[in-house]
Amino acid sequence: MDVLLPILTMAVLGFLFSVGLAVAYQKLKVEEDPRMVAVSESLPQANCGACGYSGCRAFAEKVIKGDAPANGCPVGGSETAARIADILGVEAGEMVRRVARLHCRGDREAAKNRGRYLGLTTCYASHLVGGNKQCSYGCLGFGDCVRVCLFDALHMDENGLPVVNEDNCTACGMCVDACPRNLFELHPIDQNVLVYCRSLDRGPAAKKACKNACIACGICSRACPEGIEIKDNLAIIRDYKKIEPEQIPALEKCPTDSIGRFHKSDEG
Repeated sequence: MDVLLPILTMAVLGFLFSVGLAVAYQKLKVEEDPRMVAVSESLPQANCGACGYSGCRAFAEKVIKGDAPANGCPVGGSETAARIADILGVEAGEMVRRVARLHCRGDREAAKNRGRYLGLTTCYASHLVGGNKQCSYGCLGFGDCVRVCLFDALHMDENGLPVVNEDNCTACGMCVDACPRNLFELHPIDQNVLVYCRSLDRGPAAKKACKNACIACGICSRACPEGIEIKDNLAIIRDYKKIEPEQIPALEKCPTDSIGRFHKSDEG
């Protein structure tokens, strides 16, 4: 009897607690919007944060509340946007496909080394000690961007630069965040003129460190003053839409090949 009484007491208490929890669940549960499941299942489940939220679930919640647009997932693209818009009964809106582009041509042949780097073989670690190249703005070549890419859209070429496969690129922005020197940007896929340099050094110093560096000679800005300017010793595309097709050949007279037309062949 001394043993049975505690056992029965615990059993009764357990039963009462379970009944109480069941009643509380029914009283306090929050009904989930049935559209949430549909929107969540329409998303690619990459959880990359490219939409600006912590993951696909968080984005779906914002879309349902009207705080995020139906076309806010760049990874899913226009097809996902159309499905979400159909679920919500709204317009998907125009979606311009974007891709990552590397703003550097400082490969092993063009950029001079300043010494032998023996540290951790990551761009971040190398950047902390100044890198192994004379150019302190260019690609470090250790492939941090390739390792974080979830979509097999990046690989390192034989000259030590990352190459973007635009067919696979989803503009998730992981490579943008991974590069310690901010060499990646997301551009509309039809933007075909780029500045392939980030160096802010004066012309002679920039050219000494890398033969493909911008030397701020001004050829490009004089050819297209509305679209391009020289700022802090570097050519900047101020407004791509103001670069006329007939002006592009003049831009390609750049003596260091640091600005010009983007070709698919640039992808390797």
